[in-house]
Amino acid sequence: MGKLLLFRFVGASIYLSVAFLMGCSSQEKSQTAQPLASVPVVSLSAGQVTTYHDYPASIEAVANVQIRPQVNGYIDRVFVDEGAFVRKGQTLFKINELPYREQLNAAIAGMHFAEASVINAQIEADKLKPLVENKVISDYQLKIADATLQMAKARLEQSQTAIASAKINLGYTTIEAPVNGYIGRLAKKQGTLVGPSDPAPLTELSDVSQLHVYFSLSEQDFINFKAQYPGNSLGEKIRQVPEVDLVLSDESIFIQKGKVDMFDGQFDKNTGSITVRASFRNQQGLLRSGNTGKVRLGLSHRDAVLVPAAATIEIQDKVFVFALDKKNKLSRQAIRIAGKSGTSYLVKEGLKAGDRIVMSGIDHLQEGQTIQPEMLVTYNNPRSALK
Repeated sequence: MGKLLLFRFVGASIYLSVAFLMGCSSQEKSQTAQPLASVPVVSLSAGQVTTYHDYPASIEAVANVQIRPQVNGYIDRVFVDEGAFVRKGQTLFKINELPYREQLNAAIAGMHFAEASVINAQIEADKLKPLVENKVISDYQLKIADATLQMAKARLEQSQTAIASAKINLGYTTIEAPVNGYIGRLAKKQGTLVGPSDPAPLTELSDVSQLHVYFSLSEQDFINFKAQYPGNSLGEKIRQVPEVDLVLSDESIFIQKGKVDMFDGQFDKNTGSITVRASFRNQQGLLRSGNTGKVRLGLSHRDAVLVPAAATIEIQDKVFVFALDKKNKLSRQAIRIAGKSGTSYLVKEGLKAGDRIVMSGIDHLQEGQTIQPEMLVTYNNPRSALK
């Protein structure tokens, strides 16, 4: 019995010793400082930045002309092909002119008849005049002769007008290009009967040497635009707007830059926006009327703060960064974005110049964590931002 008690006492002593040693070991480990994570950090600065906003736009030629016949007749010849470039005055179509040439000949014949009538009436009046002066006859007959002469002269003028009208109609049988441009589809072919009342034109002619690109600004964007540029009137402000880019449907930039040159007279009540026009030169005809794209309009920002896109994280449609306090303790900071490019965000709210944020590796960091900052630099991206 005594041996058993001794054995239990020795075992308990050994257990307590082991537990004490393990506790001391754990305490030593807890008392040993864990090394802080070394994380790249940037210090933000403010500067002037230009953001660019892309506005959906429609592209129209400076002139889109419907080519329509002004007289009835069959198309004798088509002198152009679809898509061809034509110059002002070049012949496009020829309508059968025979009926209109005969109308001209008839009008000329009517004029000759009217001329003969004038001569005959003049002779009659001249014959009666001395008889009246000598009181051989009364002046009544002379008055009738003078009236007949005036009627003959009026018929002559009518015949001359008929000739002019016939010449105009005859000229309409030759259809010429009113402007330089490109021919559209030819809806009517040779031998087709055409006339002014036809619902569809013969073709369309587009002068694309200059393009009018229309886009819309919201009321807020319009207010920002007016505040951006100096001038006492909208016209003066428009003249201060720098050249704009045309972004095509494949996201490429049109080779020519454009100029904003017109604001609509009023806002659209349905959309709450105002139409703006920018004009682009297109001498090579690379674009055609009906193309689509986007106008890239710039807006300058003073004292703007930029952050690297890699330093942000999006959670439920909100953008966050990890900011550092004076003790290098992390806090997740929500920011509002005013614009962005491929590498930077323009901060609207949430950060200011001088704030420090983590540059990269934010996926492995936690709220409240203390870090060891490295590569402490000032971040000021010189490139413009794209909204």
